[in-house]
Amino acid sequence: MTIETAIATSRRVISVANLDLHLREGGEGNPIFVIHRSIGTLGWDSFEEKLAENFRVISPDLPGYGESERPDWAREPRDLALLMARTLERLELTDVTVVGLGFGGFVAAELAAANEERLKSLVLVSAAGLKPREGEIVDQMLLEHEAYIRQGLRDDADFEERFGSELAPDVKDIWEFSRIMTARVSWSPYMFSRKLPHLLSEVKAQSLVIWGENDRIIPRDCGIQYANMLPQGRMELIPNAGHIVEWDQPHQLAEMITAQAAV
Repeated sequence: MTIETAIATSRRVISVANLDLHLREGGEGNPIFVIHRSIGTLGWDSFEEKLAENFRVISPDLPGYGESERPDWAREPRDLALLMARTLERLELTDVTVVGLGFGGFVAAELAAANEERLKSLVLVSAAGLKPREGEIVDQMLLEHEAYIRQGLRDDADFEERFGSELAPDVKDIWEFSRIMTARVSWSPYMFSRKLPHLLSEVKAQSLVIWGENDRIIPRDCGIQYANMLPQGRMELIPNAGHIVEWDQPHQLAEMITAQAAV
């Protein structure tokens, strides 16, 4: 949800692989690159605002999401990761803390596995990408938008405080547009890769895995696997948070990332 910001923000468009990609930026300092969830983004929010108090925060619309152009050829999260690697290059960013949220964590992990040259650290928040050893990842394609978001938050009261009793049509439109691209790149298998686990051992960046203690979308086991597979990985839980941690506990999440980025 878009908020009134105390920190000046700006938008710009860059060209990557002949695609127009839209970015939001705010704050000053070392760069933090935030990759959003499969539901897309509703704009700059309190989580990014908190990070921007100490860092330069860059938040792209992934290709095929938001206002960014859709790559018709992309068919797996790794394709988006390669485009994000080119985006870091185009922006001339170095010593970057890459933060991936949910599906964005899948993309971030693929980015780190493919080329971590520009990364300082990696933060995966309730990240998809690995197959749980027990349970399964909730398939958002089988749910109405509202039902999926309700399950992603800690409780219904949090949903209604944020959106009211019913989703606005423009919010539904954003999520429907996002769902099309999500289906293209994560359908089979749904939200995990059989290749990624074999590559994570090569990621040398300091890595923090963060999970909401009450995540009902992706089993916590996926976070445990990430923390164990990444050579410099560790895991932290956030109490009173569901899958969409940045909405349930934005300030606590931002504080954890701030500490990680300062290492």
